[in-house]
Amino acid sequence: MTKTQGAAVLGLRGVRKSFGDHIVIDGIDLDVHRSEVICIIGPSGSGKSTLLRCMNFLEEYDGGEVVINGRLLGYSQDAGGKRVRDRDVVVDETRRGVGMVFQHFNLWPHMTALENVTAALRLVKQMPKAAADALGAEMLAKVGLSDKAGQYPARLSGGQQQRVAIARALAMQPSIMLFDEPTSALDPELVGEVLQVMRGLAAEGMTMVVVTHEMGFAAEVADRVVFMDAGRIVEQGPPSSLFGAPSHPRLRQFLETWRQRNAGFATLMSGAADQHLREGNQIHAR
Repeated sequence: MTKTQGAAVLGLRGVRKSFGDHIVIDGIDLDVHRSEVICIIGPSGSGKSTLLRCMNFLEEYDGGEVVINGRLLGYSQDAGGKRVRDRDVVVDETRRGVGMVFQHFNLWPHMTALENVTAALRLVKQMPKAAADALGAEMLAKVGLSDKAGQYPARLSGGQQQRVAIARALAMQPSIMLFDEPTSALDPELVGEVLQVMRGLAAEGMTMVVVTHEMGFAAEVADRVVFMDAGRIVEQGPPSSLFGAPSHPRLRQFLETWRQRNAGFATLMSGAADQHLREGNQIHAR
């Protein structure tokens, strides 16, 4: 069975979201299947992060349906057939299998790395401290931070803090992981360590939806890439077709802009290296 066969573990049907008169999500349909990795790309302001937050009801969508493992998220129908918002306890129960990693790490500054990972285990799952600590240590090891368990966030690099945030989400044993531009707040040299952890999760079969500007990561890891613009899905498909042979003019424009920007940087660096080499040769000739 391929990843796109069988029932979707996360399904969106006609999802809409507005802020005042501004339509941010305009009728999105999307299915996410078990062990599938979907990367959502698009220009800033296209609704990518809002869509991701609707998937676990951090943003309350205005219309349509979000279904997690067969259960409607956030709403139910009353006796008259009218849709009403669920109580928070019902919402929390429905989305319990969904983990989320944000752009910013949102770690408690007064807690160690291990305490950040285990807090929800003890408070939400009522897990005994010894068991929570054992699972927390296992999750920190999974993201390569066994030696940082006793460190406070202020003593960790941005990449390490984001890996603690991933460990915290994994400790809740989710069936789906949502990542909202997890490397956007990191220095360039720290991006790789976070992406490597995410590659490992994908290889293990974790179901993942990732909003990202990291095109190389999307091309390498995603089973499917979704391109959004103006609150709609414009095009989607496997990375080979979406990046190699885009059909929609808006996607071609977006990718061309990205290629030009990156090509310009590469040209600039190449020119700087050549200039450095020439100056070195001149000094050596003297």
